Order: sequence, then C-alpha cells, then structure tokens
Amino acid sequence: MDMGLKDLLESIQMAARQVGAEIASPWFYLQFGIILAAAGIAYAADTAIHARVELSSLGMRWPLPLRHFARVMVKSASTAVFAVLMIVSRIVMYHATWPSRSYLIAVSAKLALAWLVIRLVTSVIDNAFIVKLVSITAWLVAALSIIGQLDWAAETLDSFAIDVGGLRLTPLLLIKAGALLIVTLWATNMASNFAESRINRATDLTPSIQVLLVKIIRIGLMVMAIVIALGAVGINLAALAVFTGAAGVGIGLGLQKIVANFISGLILLVDKSVKPGDLVTIGDNSGKISAMKTRYISVAAGDGREFLIPNEDLVTQKVTNWTYTDKNTLVKIAFSTNYDADPRQVCKLAIETAGAHPRATKGKTPNCILTEFAEAGMKFSLTFWIADPDGMDNVKSDVMLSLWDAFKANGIRVPYPVRELRVRGGALPVESVVEVSS
Repeated sequence: MDMGLKDLLESIQMAARQVGAEIASPWFYLQFGIILAAAGIAYAADTAIHARVELSSLGMRWPLPLRHFARVMVKSASTAVFAVLMIVSRIVMYHATWPSRSYLIAVSAKLALAWLVIRLVTSVIDNAFIVKLVSITAWLVAALSIIGQLDWAAETLDSFAIDVGGLRLTPLLLIKAGALLIVTLWATNMASNFAESRINRATDLTPSIQVLLVKIIRIGLMVMAIVIALGAVGINLAALAVFTGAAGVGIGLGLQKIVANFISGLILLVDKSVKPGDLVTIGDNSGKISAMKTRYISVAAGDGREFLIPNEDLVTQKVTNWTYTDKNTLVKIAFSTNYDADPRQVCKLAIETAGAHPRATKGKTPNCILTEFAEAGMKFSLTFWIADPDGMDNVKSDVMLSLWDAFKANGIRVPYPVRELRVRGGALPVESVVEVSS
C-alpha cells in the first residue's frame, strides 16, 4: 500500500513537471488560442445547424443505419465541427512546424473523435442514466489512452487492495466488474426483449404461459450475465459464499414479503387461476388484468385507475374470476310492475327486449320469471347471456332503458310507493292540554 502511494506521488510530480515545461513554451498559447477559437466556431455552427435542420424529418427515405448516423451527428454537431477544425489545424501545423508544437491540438482532435464514437455507440441505449455512465467512463478511458496514461492509471488502481474471504478487491477490479455487468445486463435485456416479442406473437401459447416463459428467460439471462461478468474479471464465485450466505439470511428476515410475492407470482402463472385479460373481482376492486409482474398484478378498472395488487393477496384471498373457464356471462335484471299488468305479457316483452340487444348471445334464449307478489307490485327476474363480461353494466342499462320504452308503449306501469291519509269526521281529534304549575 505504501509503495503504491509512493509511486502515485512520483507519477504526479513527473506529470506536473511535464505540464510546467509545456506551459512555458510559446507554442502552448498558440495551440490554446486555436482550440478556443475552434470551440467558439463549433458552438455557433451547432446553433445554426439545429435552427435549420429538423431531426424528425431528417433522412426519412434513407436506410435506417445511415439515417441513425446522420441524426446522431446532427445532435453532436458542435463536437463534430470541433473535431474537423482540430484535424485541419493539426494537419496545417504538422507540415508547417515540428509535430511536437501541435501536440495539444492532436490530443483535442482525438478526444473529440472519441466522444463522437461514444455518442454513436450509446445512441442505441434507451436508459438515460446508463448512457451517461457509459459515455463518461468510456471517454475517461479513451482520454487516458490518448495521453498515454492508461497503463499508469490501471496500475495505480490495482495497487490499492483489500482481501475479503480470500478475494482480492481492488478499485480496478470493481470498475471492470461494473463495466462488464452493465454491458452484459444491457445485452441480456435486449435478448430478453426480443424473446418476449417472439413469445407474445405465439398464438398457440396461453397468456399465463407466455408471461411465465418471459420471466424464466429474464431471470436465467440475468444470472448468466452476472456469472459471465464476474468470471471474466477473475472473481471466483466460490469466494462469494460468505456474501450469498448473508444474502440468504437477509432474504429470510427482511425480504419475506418480496419473496412471498415472487413465489406467489410463479404459482399463479403455473396454475393459470388468473391470466392477462381476465375480468376479476378482488375485495372491493374489480377490473381486467392488464399485466402480471414479478411482485404484483395490474388490474385496470376501466375508469382510468389501475389497482396494483400483490401476488400474495391473490393466493391467500378470495378472488372472483369472471372468465376463468368461460367468458360467457349471465346478466340478471330485477324489476317490478303493478298488479294491473298481465305477468305473461310482461315476461314476453322482457324476453324480446333482452334478445334484441346486439350483445346478447343468440344461441341462448333469455328467460324471465315471476319471483314474488309483493306489497307494492309483482317482482320479476330477467336473465340473458352475453359473450364477454366487459361492459356488463352498460348492457344492463341499455336493456333496462329498452324495457322502460316497451312498458310505456304497452301501458304497463312500474309501481312506486303511495301513502293515503284518511280523516274521519271532518277534523282531527283535539287532545286536551294539561297545564303544569310550578
């Protein structure tokens, strides 16, 4: 550790002497002025290009790779213009004087070109945080390589180490492992997204099997990416046994709900009790299952709300699945008429009204029965089938409105409570008033 620190201090002192000698040269200020002028021109050119070029319509008829390249170059117009100016300046000064007198310009040109390449490569990544992290890290590595200090930086980072369970951890090892993890996880995410799109297009797989396969592929690829990344940097997985043991204790104590929801999600996918597209009622929440995640399911209520229900609740609580074995749904409508109506005619009108609705199942005849002779009138129950429970309340409303129109047209009245007050002898009896004296 002490030798590593001593070497670091010596390297810093040597670099400081080199920088001091470079600054003392008058060519340094000429190069610095050229770099500042090129940066100003690049900024002005970037503003002009963005004001005149519309990215959304740029190269619409071009091949996709060429169109993508052009749009990245336009977004990084200032860097591209700066790189061109630096290359031209380097060529001019290289032929006009000694190559060492344009060293800073050459370094600036290489750094600008490296940034352009990095922007082009990272443009295929959707995550903004990953793009920034990868861009900055890659550019720092490129910068150290350009100025010839990459080996020194690697040796310095590798000189600081701690031993944990027989594993030698250094900053260089952690950086390599992190970079490889990011790359492998990004690659596995692209592969899993491709596999998911192919699985979702398979018509011979049920929705629950599709979700289960996607989850298995994602988890398998993630584990593979971690194993590959750690093995590539020389980390022995057996040395991580202490960490995996601690993780197991943490899962057992602090992550019980997360693990329970994960296992419950796998159970739901295997037993197919619920699946995407099912209409369910869970407690007071009703709606259609729009997605099944590792920890929860999403139930769309139809009014813009989505209920996120933990998977464990679906395993331990009562769930009403309206489409578990059959999507055909029985619709029940209760109504009443007064005693002046003919009950047979009422049942006939109700059956005709329900059968005329466009969503009523044609192969199953509606049914209407007289259920009760109540105090206020006769009570009936109308039942009919629809092919899908989605929008059942709207179907009920449509049939009841049509039933109302049919009753009005045939002189059938719906009963409502009536109270009569009869007064005998023309006046109400008057109670005597009792005075209470104090």
